[in-house]
Amino acid sequence: HILPQILVSALIACVAAAADDAYATGSQFLDIQPDGQYQYRYDTSNGISAQESGYGGHSVSGTNSYYSPEGQLITLNYIADENGYQPQGAHLPTPPPIPAAILKSLEYIATHPQYEEPQQAFKPVRRVPPARFG
Repeated sequence: HILPQILVSALIACVAAAADDAYATGSQFLDIQPDGQYQYRYDTSNGISAQESGYGGHSVSGTNSYYSPEGQLITLNYIADENGYQPQGAHLPTPPPIPAAILKSLEYIATHPQYEEPQQAFKPVRRVPPARFG
């Protein structure tokens, strides 16, 4: 019967340790205007911070940051508007460069419009009634 007590004690210790980070002290600010504009910001004693401002349903910009398990500061800046969500951060993956041959092909396509075959004008066919004999 000692094993369940050890497991429960270990679980309580883990929850207490996690709770230290989950409930870190800090500051916060929130301002919501009747016209839909808003802004908020918060920061915690464990290095987490965020701020955002926007116009409800139209556009948003903000930043948030935290420390990775390795101790590196991770910062994400973003904009969300009619062009979609646009995140920026040194930690985000980037696509590989476009190969030179592909760039050359794209340039060629842009400078040479696609050939379209000329369409023949529609000519109605005149129907001749069949001849009658007799």
